[in-house]
Amino acid sequence: MAERSIELLILGLGNVLLGDDGLGAAAVARLERGYHFPPGVRAADGGTLGLALLGLIGETRHLILLDAVRGAGPPGSLMRLAGEDVAPAVRDRLSPHQVGVADLLDAARLTDCYPASVTLLGLIPESMELTLTRSAAVEAGLQKLVDATVREAQSLGYVLRPQSEAAEGGSADSVARALGL
Repeated sequence: MAERSIELLILGLGNVLLGDDGLGAAAVARLERGYHFPPGVRAADGGTLGLALLGLIGETRHLILLDAVRGAGPPGSLMRLAGEDVAPAVRDRLSPHQVGVADLLDAARLTDCYPASVTLLGLIPESMELTLTRSAAVEAGLQKLVDATVREAQSLGYVLRPQSEAAEGGSADSVARALGL
């Protein structure tokens, strides 16, 4: 089995040129801007790279995939799939780039580098048309996806602290409070 140098990988998937399909990249960007990651936790925009991500997956102990997920429910609804439910979902219900994700997970299993846990978190898309903008429903649901990702990481034992907490620890106001000023 491969050496696991990444404890938790949060991997955004999708094509930013196809509207709501780019929500995985948007969620990763929000996480990177808004949270401090503990050692061993990494976020990455995997785009539509498919099998090119195998080396990265092989280094990963726990994997959270963020993507558009086709399913029952209104656009912008949060979806969560875990364990053995992930592979069939990426084969049957996701966007066109997901053929690569299914192949990626199969290759990881065949090369004995499948992560100890794989979770797929996503939102139901409204539009996968050629556009750089996400639908209002998906844009409104994006923070729910980020919050769900933070909770999922915590359930695996990794606490993502909001940047505001990290900033407060060294701010002039907190220093003044500590000094009783």
